[in-house]
Amino acid sequence: MSNNLLCVESLSKSFPGLNEPKMVLDDVSFTLSSWDSLAIMGPSGCGKTTLLLMIAGLLPSSGGFIKIDGEPINGPTRKIGLVLQEYGLFPWKTVGANILLGANLQKLKIPEKRLSEFKSVLGIEGLDHLYPHQLSGGQRQRVALARALILRPALLLLDEPFAAIDAITRERLQDRLLAVFGQRQFSFIIVTHNIEEAIFLGKRILILDNSASGVKTIMENPGVGDPHYRTKSAFFELSTKLRNILEELD
Repeated sequence: MSNNLLCVESLSKSFPGLNEPKMVLDDVSFTLSSWDSLAIMGPSGCGKTTLLLMIAGLLPSSGGFIKIDGEPINGPTRKIGLVLQEYGLFPWKTVGANILLGANLQKLKIPEKRLSEFKSVLGIEGLDHLYPHQLSGGQRQRVALARALILRPALLLLDEPFAAIDAITRERLQDRLLAVFGQRQFSFIIVTHNIEEAIFLGKRILILDNSASGVKTIMENPGVGDPHYRTKSAFFELSTKLRNILEELD
């Protein structure tokens, strides 16, 4: 019996074009285990976000299939959480209300202990009474993460979640994400343009290729999980290798 949490098999996606359909993804296949992480990279327009939205059940495929825990994904599911670059917070709701929005919609009672633990590890204690416009970009992103993670998804999808944040705050948020990942046994997929972010967070790095509308390569990244990984020679070696591959695709 397979221990794969997520299985993507021969996945394709095309959109209507002026004369013929435009193929964005073709024959994309990969798996993700429980308590695993994957970073997705590639040139602009190669289908990274499209792939993420298909896994989230928000966009239908043109061919192939996606399964989570052996069940086909035909629409949104509670097993999968999604965090977008623009946070998706409601400006008229307080931080506390934003965090509990998904739980309230699903009529789920979240124990106060679990809520406090997530706020603590993400560093957003004491912000419940504030509104999104009163928060920094990093704080807003942590609130968005809390809202997704409080539902205990088996798989968390992140679409360039830290792109609009300064470099130091970005690294701190990456550290926070790994801290939660180490404590809560979920898996995550992150789409990013940032080479260092992909290497710090992804146990494997999947690179999409515009010309082939599919997977160029999948790189193994055994150093993930080490909080000091950014200072190690293996980190810089992999950065150089990944940069060379990406430059060939531009």
